Amino acid sequence: ALQLLGRMPQSKTESDTITFSAAISAFERDGKWDRALQLFSVMMQSDVEYNIIAFNAAISACGRGDQWETALHLFRVMLQREVEPDRVTFGAAISACQKGGEWEKTLQLLRSMARGK
Repeated sequence: ALQLLGRMPQSKTESDTITFSAAISAFERDGKWDRALQLFSVMMQSDVEYNIIAFNAAISACGRGDQWETALHLFRVMLQREVEPDRVTFGAAISACQKGGEWEKTLQLLRSMARGK
């Protein structure tokens, strides 16, 4: 996936939100959470518009990599950038916290989800 994204400028193909989101999701599903987060970081630093799909994939990748703190950081960044979390977002963040044994954080997220924030 990274090789394809790297070749896009040479082939005059524009990388966009969908391309990045698909690649981040592919890395996440393949268990390569560190690559997913690396690509997400590249996306956030580029001119490509971010979306909930990319955030959800990155937060899910954190859960796979036992990176609950990073998952919560991305959740906060998402809120700061006014990207509204959905059930997938909350589920991924809750899962990351559960895997990390962070029950208080898990309960906070559940309360937040119940309030709709």
